Amino acid sequence: MLERVFVSWQPPDAASYAYLLGLYPGDGCVAPHGRTARLVITLDGRYPEIVREAQRAVAATCPELRVFVLPLPSGRVAAYAYPRYFFSNLSADIRGLFCEYCDRIGVRWTQSNPRNISISHRSSVARLDAFIGPKR
Repeated sequence: MLERVFVSWQPPDAASYAYLLGLYPGDGCVAPHGRTARLVITLDGRYPEIVREAQRAVAATCPELRVFVLPLPSGRVAAYAYPRYFFSNLSADIRGLFCEYCDRIGVRWTQSNPRNISISHRSSVARLDAFIGPKR
């Protein structure tokens, strides 16, 4: 007879787990690491409070694991009159969901390369700022 094993896991801190679920589609991925995998969340170093909150959320959700914060190297440096948004993900499905919801709220987006979506039109940046709050 086949025996089935069900795993019942509850996060120790539900609010932190929900926060991580919110970060994952835009900034996270699960990457192979030896015989296991690791959660990688890439955030902009110009927003250290968000980096600290993500670190705290991982530690609260998985207290038995070590949490590492690596310096985030900056890419191309350019001066803009207003901020832009970039959404990166390897999953076409997740990028599709992001673009669908941008369309729903009237945000104009472009696909800069196979895994990146950019929002750079002034009116769309303003609409996204109004919807989720401005980048600080």
